[in-house]
Amino acid sequence: MKRVGDPIARGWWLADAVRDDDRTPVLHGSADADVCIVGGGYTGLWTALRIKELAPTTDVMLIEREICGSGASGRNGGFAMTLWHHFLLLERLCGAPEALRIARASTEAVAEINEVCKNSGIDIGFEEHGWIWTATNPNQLGAWQATLDALERLDTKVFSELTREEVADRTGTTYNIAGVFEPGLASLQPAATAQALRLVALDRGVRIHEHSPMVELQRSDPPVVRTAHGSITAKRVVIAMQCWSGSLPDLRNKYLTLGGDLLMTEPAPQVMQEIGIEPGLLVSDSRLLVHYYHARPDGRMAFGKAGGTFRPGNLVGTKYEGRSRNEEWIKSSLYAFYPALRTVPVAATWSGAVDRSMDGLPFFTRLGRPDIIGGLGYSGNGVGPSVLGGKILASMALDRLDDWSRCGLVRQPPGFLPPEPLRYVGGSLVKMAVSRKERAEDAGKDPSRLDRMLTRMAPPGLVPTD
Repeated sequence: MKRVGDPIARGWWLADAVRDDDRTPVLHGSADADVCIVGGGYTGLWTALRIKELAPTTDVMLIEREICGSGASGRNGGFAMTLWHHFLLLERLCGAPEALRIARASTEAVAEINEVCKNSGIDIGFEEHGWIWTATNPNQLGAWQATLDALERLDTKVFSELTREEVADRTGTTYNIAGVFEPGLASLQPAATAQALRLVALDRGVRIHEHSPMVELQRSDPPVVRTAHGSITAKRVVIAMQCWSGSLPDLRNKYLTLGGDLLMTEPAPQVMQEIGIEPGLLVSDSRLLVHYYHARPDGRMAFGKAGGTFRPGNLVGTKYEGRSRNEEWIKSSLYAFYPALRTVPVAATWSGAVDRSMDGLPFFTRLGRPDIIGGLGYSGNGVGPSVLGGKILASMALDRLDDWSRCGLVRQPPGFLPPEPLRYVGGSLVKMAVSRKERAEDAGKDPSRLDRMLTRMAPPGLVPTD
């Protein structure tokens, strides 16, 4: 057993994971499989597990470009959330009954993460303390009200409204001025979660080959997935590469790749106790460039901010490797919330790539033919919903006609994105406008009309405000 690497090079979560590579060798030579899954993050692993649950004799082979969880799955903020905060988007997409079914399933998915990962023997740091959706300036007040009203109309109660004092007391900062609470959500160690799913998948008969990136998808009959040293001929191919899907022309223009930047402090249990934030409680605010954070049981603070590096052409490259390029930006955000943490050293900062769809919801689709399918677009909320993504893709790969293959999220990629370089130029202008608008609102000023207009063009993020 060995650790993956140092936290500055890999991101704290990923570096802290312990693993054994002997069971996941590099693919050499040619192989056959019933289903080949490309991508060893949450979506690929959950798809493999679901296929084995539905059809245990199915031969499933999964390939991963590096190690399982080395992408966004192993370096996110550790938020296992539901889709209830996206209920308005779901209802608009597929109607109230299906929206309720999907949202309820997303609640069950959070608990399922813990139940499945227990079978691996790996401690994923699962802490179920719920989530507070906050406002940090007057413009964010009531960002959740339309969602609460829609749920009340359907006789469904998920969120509890908190007073200003309750929000400040539970989050440990007066920077939060209002909020609502959703129970049942959990914090976890995301890289350990990926490694736990990997072990469970191996134990259930999934063949996994790491350090085996796909270099070509040959659309023959049947399709062939080629790697640097081998190839897989499969009856079905599942593309589960998320931001790395830009290598395929079918998906290149169907989403935006944005960065999320995170930091982890050194342990400071005494300071955290004085601040008063509940350990394990998830917190995020109501801006597009969302702040999201939670106190770890060991006294560390994990703090993230969306809207970092924006990549042209949806080609990830190395922009999200190593220390965050926006380190001072994220530190200034942390200290605005918690001035007392200025005295606590930062252990590491890092970045992760986020695949944003144009409507803020994931989509699952066939790529021009029934035997090649894919899904992405979690838009910063993939830890919990990827469990549902695995159910959807598994049913599609097995040609099952059930609630998941006919799910409202099975659809054509939403929205329209112009070709490059217009997409990059336009996206950069919109991102800068969002940043200026939110800075103005924080300062109690009115954003410019142009910035308000450009912000309306931005896809929803973790917390939609419309």
